[in-house]
Amino acid sequence: MSITFQVHRRDGAARTGSLATPHGVVETPMFMPVGTQATVKGLTPDQIAATGATIILGNTYHLTLRPGDELIAEMGGLHRFMCWDKPILTDSGGFQVFSLTSQRKITDAGAKFRSHIDGSPLELTPEKAVEIQQNLGSDIAMVLDECPPGDAPPDAMRDAVRRTILWAERCKRHHTRPDQSLFAIVQGGTDLDLRAECARELVAMDFPGYALGGFSVGEAPAAMHVALPTCAALLPDHKPRYLMGVGRPEDLLEGVAAGIDLFDCVMPTRSGRNALAFTYDGPLRLRNARHRRDPAPLESGCPCYTCGHFSRAYLHHLFAADEMLGPTLLSLHNVAFYLRLMADARAAIVDGRFGLFRDRCLARWHPAP
Repeated sequence: MSITFQVHRRDGAARTGSLATPHGVVETPMFMPVGTQATVKGLTPDQIAATGATIILGNTYHLTLRPGDELIAEMGGLHRFMCWDKPILTDSGGFQVFSLTSQRKITDAGAKFRSHIDGSPLELTPEKAVEIQQNLGSDIAMVLDECPPGDAPPDAMRDAVRRTILWAERCKRHHTRPDQSLFAIVQGGTDLDLRAECARELVAMDFPGYALGGFSVGEAPAAMHVALPTCAALLPDHKPRYLMGVGRPEDLLEGVAAGIDLFDCVMPTRSGRNALAFTYDGPLRLRNARHRRDPAPLESGCPCYTCGHFSRAYLHHLFAADEMLGPTLLSLHNVAFYLRLMADARAAIVDGRFGLFRDRCLARWHPAP
């Protein structure tokens, strides 16, 4: 079995659906916690599952460097290796082509890297990216793409789109694992004509699912929000749509409004490690002195373990004392908040009130002066 996808309810472009994979069903729209190195930082698999997460993300580039994709295959695959029995999506390493600018060289053949760990050389071709992900055994694998920065000049953006299309075709030819689905990635920045050209070529290749890459890489959030509805509409309506690496809670709601089904971002755990908590009333900075004697939970009514047991005063103390439990408890709450936001969005779509739900959230997070 690879995957099947079914749309259930719609409210404008927003939609709910079910994505069935070899390791379980994912109700969409869904946020995927990021487990780059076979771990969602600071959290156990049981804790992640308790947040409502039904799918997580791993990364080809990092896992092939350490511990090695062949070792993970020898250990029974990524699910068994990290003790996560639900679906996994693996990124191809294309974002590292974007982020490791001082350590890589890109040609049509692939991307040559210097390892950020020890400087050893690594060549990531479309074929190699597929082989690594087949060794990992993820439910969903991503094609290798080139992700240019948002301010890339037009010629560089066009060349990245051309190369992304070329690499996608090579990935599709090389992919052979029947219990794994390969998704394509549409690039083109905020140039809607270039996005349309990239999508047209990739849709003709008939991938099981499609992602929008190259957002949240330097462009203003407002520019992304304007482009998302048009870009999402370029993708097949009957297949899952994935917005890569985005982002803030408000970005997720804009993505859902545009018809996106899957999201991922390191923001919940990275913010948790830096004493920032997300709530429906807006963010809280737990290092602030005003929390030192506050007996309230992070968020009233939140069912997560952190809010059910600990006060803001205690969490403030943990960060002041540099105790590792502080980042764990805040990361746990933040991931739970993101999953609760997605569950509430799904319920609002089913009830035909998603627009009102989104507007109320945005008004609370960004009140008018």
